[in-house]
Amino acid sequence: MNEHDTAVVTSMVEAAVTAPSMHNSQPWKFVLSTGTGVLAVYGDPVRSMPVGDPDNRGLHLGCGAALFNLRVAASHRGWTARPELLPHPSDSWHLADVVLQETGSPESELSALYPAVRQRHTSRFPFSDEEIPTAILDGLCAAALLEDCLLTVPGAWHTDTVMELVHDSELFESASTSMREEIATWTRTGRPGEGPSTEGIPSDAFGPKQFGVSAPTRDFDTPHNMPNRAEAAFEKRPQIALLGTAKDRPVDWLRAGQALQRVLLQATLDGLATSLMSQPLEWPELRSFARDPSSATGFVHMLLRLGYGQPGAATPRRPVDEAFTIR
Repeated sequence: MNEHDTAVVTSMVEAAVTAPSMHNSQPWKFVLSTGTGVLAVYGDPVRSMPVGDPDNRGLHLGCGAALFNLRVAASHRGWTARPELLPHPSDSWHLADVVLQETGSPESELSALYPAVRQRHTSRFPFSDEEIPTAILDGLCAAALLEDCLLTVPGAWHTDTVMELVHDSELFESASTSMREEIATWTRTGRPGEGPSTEGIPSDAFGPKQFGVSAPTRDFDTPHNMPNRAEAAFEKRPQIALLGTAKDRPVDWLRAGQALQRVLLQATLDGLATSLMSQPLEWPELRSFARDPSSATGFVHMLLRLGYGQPGAATPRRPVDEAFTIR
């Protein structure tokens, strides 16, 4: 690869790292081999969460979402990005090898998603009660299928069950000192001793405090130390979707991460606000109850909240050279 090519690949990585990740931990590393044109994707063990994500499933989801962004950005630039997942089974942190090649002809389905890469943000604000048209929901389900995953839109009874699990997870979290401490390490409120401002959840992304009943979003300000934080009533029955796969292996987690990002980008283009609800999936005692027993989904990897409302604010990202190496 020449200097121009490496500059193009750098721009692809800059797009890749806008992907969502658990607590905005940004748990990825990219290594480009200029001799082969292969971009290796690694998980970063320093950014793992042993309490909330002991199996690194959430880490794989975040890296899979970044991998999908990379594919979109490559197509936008007229390149192909062909990933091989888990190329070296003996190295569990080596998540993918991506063969990059300039073709000059973008894949229309992927490149059409590119405008949403930097528009998509997690919204922790209330959504309206306006129903999402069936055609839009069907399109999101089809997007997940393109990545060999299943997105299901639950009915009323299943939605109520899932929301009960969300509220149960809040009780589990409040009773776990280690979980609360781990979340606090990724929260940025401006107090002394916090981590870098280029990672984690900043206070302006907390959203308003819940009013009345428990909100469907995680409250990162559980000690309620932020002064003058607004209160708001959230929707009584959120419109949610469940993303899952038939099996529960690291390769399935990477596929689910790519499907998650494809769905989020398509939802953004469809004018929807989105947020992620992983709380009940972080507890083995609750996760299995999230799936609909009548569904073909064997394992749920993410709960999505969809609707019409205020878009979220952009959360910070580390400088690309902190996560990208050229050899």
